[in-house]
Amino acid sequence: MEENGVQMPQEVETERLLMRLPCREDGVAVNAAIVASFAELQPWLPFAQSIPPVLETTENLMSAREKFLAGNSFRYLLFLKESGAFVGTASIQGVDWELPKCEIGYWLHSEHSGHGYMREAVQKLVELGLQQAQFKRMEIRCETENIKSRAIAEALGFELEGILRNDDWSADGLRLTDTCIYAVIA
Repeated sequence: MEENGVQMPQEVETERLLMRLPCREDGVAVNAAIVASFAELQPWLPFAQSIPPVLETTENLMSAREKFLAGNSFRYLLFLKESGAFVGTASIQGVDWELPKCEIGYWLHSEHSGHGYMREAVQKLVELGLQQAQFKRMEIRCETENIKSRAIAEALGFELEGILRNDDWSADGLRLTDTCIYAVIA
């Protein structure tokens, strides 16, 4: 709970997914997904430049849990309701309670790509953000070349507000990249 009085649910469901707050026991499954999806994650995510040990993944999840409980950011782990398989993560991050606005971030276990799970999860985050947290603006930022991430934003009705040229370093830090800024507003 944040001093602004907004409390996000620690667990929510969609048609096919259970989305919940991370816990220590999730470290092994999340790390295995990072290892299995490494080639797909590496071009886009700074944390995926080397394969992390399970302990590092677990520590990252515990940090995300603390931030969630403090109301600073809200990372949900995604599991298939039917089988319990770990699918990926979707987060409300970069929260600015004064405006209020946020950014949505996500990554998917490549084994589960192409089934619409991330679109389903991000749609739930948009509902929670606009209705429960009362955000006035929710953004998705990604590299112009990240076609899969852009497709999620576009499928959910986010408006491409602009492309910032030479805005950021690539995940590996070797080249400048352009950033798409998509947004949905209340």
